Amino acid sequence: MADPIVHLLTAATVALAIAVAVIAGVRTALRMLARRWPPAERLADRARIPFRALVVLVALTPVLADLGEGRNLPAWNAISGGATVATVLAAGWLLTVVLVFLVDVALLHNAEDVARSDNRAARRLRTQVMILRRLVWVAGAVVTVGAVLLSIPSVEAYGASVLASAGVISIVAGLAATSVLGNVFAGLQLAFSDAIRLDDAVIVEGEWGWIDELTLTYVVVRLWDERRLVLPSSYFTTTPFQNWTRKSAELLGSVELDLDWRVDTAALRVEVDRALEVTDLWDGRAKVVQVTDAVGGYVRVRVLVTARDAPTLFDLRCHVREHLVAWVRENAERGMPRVRTELVEAPRTVIRTPRTDTGGLFHGDEAAEERAARATGQIDLEEVAEEERRAAAMGDQVVNDPRPRQPTSP
Repeated sequence: MADPIVHLLTAATVALAIAVAVIAGVRTALRMLARRWPPAERLADRARIPFRALVVLVALTPVLADLGEGRNLPAWNAISGGATVATVLAAGWLLTVVLVFLVDVALLHNAEDVARSDNRAARRLRTQVMILRRLVWVAGAVVTVGAVLLSIPSVEAYGASVLASAGVISIVAGLAATSVLGNVFAGLQLAFSDAIRLDDAVIVEGEWGWIDELTLTYVVVRLWDERRLVLPSSYFTTTPFQNWTRKSAELLGSVELDLDWRVDTAALRVEVDRALEVTDLWDGRAKVVQVTDAVGGYVRVRVLVTARDAPTLFDLRCHVREHLVAWVRENAERGMPRVRTELVEAPRTVIRTPRTDTGGLFHGDEAAEERAARATGQIDLEEVAEEERRAAAMGDQVVNDPRPRQPTSP
C-alpha cells in the first residue's frame, strides 16, 4: 500500500515542479518581452491567476488519471470530473483575458488626450473598444459554459446545443422579444454608428452633460452639476437629442443685452474686443456684435463668440456678459435701460347728441295728435277775445298766462 502512495506523491511533486518551472519560465519571458513591448507587463499581471491555475491543473491531470485508473468509485469519478471542469474553466478564463488584452492594446496606441480638442477619433475608438471588451467577456462565458457541459458525459448534449449554431440562434430568437436584447442591439449601433462617443457633450431630457459611460444596455450621462443621468441605449436610437461634439468640439455662443436707444454701439464693439483680449477662453475664430431687434422701447444687442468646447464657451459667455454689464453701468449711462412715460392732458369737449323725434305718446304721428286733442279739450276763441277786450277797457295790459288753462265743457 505504501508503494502506490509514494508513487502518487512522487508523481504529484514532479507535476507541481514542472508547473512551477513553466510558470517561472513564462513569467521571465514576459518580463524580457516587456523591455521592448511594455504592454507585455500588463498581460502578465492580468493573466497571472488563470494561467497558473491552468498550468497546475494540466500538470496534475495525468496524476489524477493514473490515480483513478482501475477504480470505478463515485468519489474518484467526481474528483476526476471536477478536475476536468476546473481545467476547462481555467482555459476559458485565460483565453478571455488574452482576447480582452488584445482589444485593449488598440486603446493603448490610441489613448485619448484630454488636453486636445480634436480627440473625436480617439473617443470613438475608445467607445468601440469598451463595447468589444464586453462582447468578448460575454462570448467567452458562453463558450466556456458550453465546453464545461461538453466535458460532462451526462449533460454533453446540452453543451452541444449551446455551442451549435442552431442552439445559439434559438437563444437569440428567444431573447429578441425582450427589451434587454433591444438595448444590446442599440448599444452596438451606438458604438459603431458614431452617433455618440465617450466624453461627447450632449443635451438629453433638457439636461446638459457629457457621455460618461456607454455599455451594451445603458448610457450614463454626467450632468454639469455632477449628477448622473442613466438612460437605456435604445433612448439614443429612438429619441432626438443634441450632440454638441458630433463633428468637432468647437462651438458658437451668444450674449444678448436689452439696452436704451441712446447706446453707443460703436463703443460697445470696442468694449467687446477689450473683453476678449483679456481672456484665453476665446479661440479667436469669430466675434460679431449686432443689433438684432429694436422694439418695446429697447434695442437688443447680440454678441457672438466662439470657444474650443462647450464648458469653455459657457465660461466665455459669462465673462463677456459680466464685462459689458459693468461697462454699461459705469461708463455708458445713456445705454441703461429706461422706461419712458408721457402724461398728456386731453381738451374737454361737450358731446351733443342730436335729438331725433321718432314718435311719442302725444306727438309724432296722427294717432298721437288725436290723443293730445282729446286730453286738452277745445278752447272757445270768442270767450278769449271778450276777456281781452274787457281787460283793455280796464287799462290793463294783456299778459299771457303761462299756466295751462282748464278745459271747458263742450
